[in-house]
Amino acid sequence: MSNWPGKYVIGLTGNIATGKSVVRRMLEHLGAYTIDADALSHRVISRGAPGYQPVLDKFGNWLLDKDGQIDRAKLGRLVFADGQALAQLEDIIHPFVSQAIDLLIRRATQKVIVVEAIKLLESDLRTRCDSVWVADAPQEVQIERLMRKRGMSRDEAIQRIHAQSAQKQKLAAANIVVTNTGSYEDLWKQVSDGWKKVLPTQETPSTLITHKPAAGSFSLQRGKPRDSQKIADLVTRLSKGKHAMNKDEVMEAFGDKAFLLLQIDAELVGLAGWQVENLVARTTDLYLDPRVTADKALPLLLAEVEKASSDLQCEASLVFPPMELVGFDSVWKHIGYERRSPDTLGVQAWTDAALESMPKGSALFFKQLRTDRVLRPI
Repeated sequence: MSNWPGKYVIGLTGNIATGKSVVRRMLEHLGAYTIDADALSHRVISRGAPGYQPVLDKFGNWLLDKDGQIDRAKLGRLVFADGQALAQLEDIIHPFVSQAIDLLIRRATQKVIVVEAIKLLESDLRTRCDSVWVADAPQEVQIERLMRKRGMSRDEAIQRIHAQSAQKQKLAAANIVVTNTGSYEDLWKQVSDGWKKVLPTQETPSTLITHKPAAGSFSLQRGKPRDSQKIADLVTRLSKGKHAMNKDEVMEAFGDKAFLLLQIDAELVGLAGWQVENLVARTTDLYLDPRVTADKALPLLLAEVEKASSDLQCEASLVFPPMELVGFDSVWKHIGYERRSPDTLGVQAWTDAALESMPKGSALFFKQLRTDRVLRPI
């Protein structure tokens, strides 16, 4: 049993570019509450968070950038060249991260919790988990991903892979190994099989949100990989080819985000694609058929996105609509959103999320979902 009564805690680890985050997202699709411990460690030293001043007190204000944030690249160069400095940094960060993980797990309504951490096995978190899952990938797949997604040279990718603790040590500690060779279908099957094996009585969430909708009325449904082709067709059609997608691209997108489908009878007429990272919901895909009125469709879609995001303890919702949906001021106001710029959001983690996710030239609409934030200054 884990340290959290009534909760089953999966510890998820694996070396760089093995696909840990994709596995975590899939487990979230299956109904787990998931925590990215590495993202929390970054958040804990942002300006206004509890680790910010202790890090400056220990290592000095020279770490600050022009915006008053701790420059993680400078900090990384310092601590990875000095084992003692790394230990001092971890002594500052880890207690705050542990407190945040404990708070998030206790607040979660889900029975299954997934904690993703690259150093899971090196921390006391390992002993607090009911099961250890390890994401694995052939080295050539890791190299290709690092080169394609992070712009590394082949030599840089190999160096980064070899700088980490041996993957075989993680595999030896695993209760379940998920091998990620790049096929989304195969990975989804492995994760689903692992879920059923470890949690045979855990029910998979229903995809249909609107029960028995009347003929001619809207219905909402959670998208699944089997819906990839019709999602691709809708995005391609409604974006007039600007964001043309195929089935494989949508399948890959399921590793990053969830999709909510709006239908009339059996026809798909709208969708929202969003992800929850670092306790911030980011709706980056929002499409409505011109035949559908925004005043009826937008509230339905965003209310469900907010509900799902609140279930994941989100603090804020960020929506990046296409320009044709920006002008409905009364609709946005009615559902509680304000048009903002990233630098006015007031919380560094929210600003960072907006800057990371905001498409070039798009608008940002913001709504705060909860006030009891984790990692506030103590």
